[in-house]
Amino acid sequence: IQLGGGFEIALACDIIYAAEDAMFGLPEVKIGTIPGAGGTQRLARALGKHKAMEFVLTGEPASGAEFERLGVVTKVFPRSDVVQAATSLAEKIARLSAPVIETAKKAVLTVENSTLEAGMTHEKALYYSTFGLDDFKEGIQSFLQKRQPSFKHS
Repeated sequence: IQLGGGFEIALACDIIYAAEDAMFGLPEVKIGTIPGAGGTQRLARALGKHKAMEFVLTGEPASGAEFERLGVVTKVFPRSDVVQAATSLAEKIARLSAPVIETAKKAVLTVENSTLEAGMTHEKALYYSTFGLDDFKEGIQSFLQKRQPSFKHS
């Protein structure tokens, strides 16, 4: 169950894996206050104003499966598989180039504060910035040699 602050922490994450039957919500209005750690802002950005209003103004929760359908939860799993799925994803990402992952996150996060045109310009600058990385050179070499890359994270 991720209600209130727990859901606000989840909303701040880059990727959200959940059990199908997990419950998420912002019930603060039921105790005379509102979410205070970014829940209203992040949920509205994820869902749009109208659907976020329904959750925030009623304080009613919804399942992980429902929030997946709405695009807030990345993927749902049977409860017994969630930790393994999240661990597998983390390991997959960790095998990639750390500076490239950081740059990719910056590119995606640009969408929150810019126009499409500004975001495209920023993305192109970030793209070119990866060309000087040792990991870029290793990635190209491994592709040409048809082998897995061995990134040095530089």
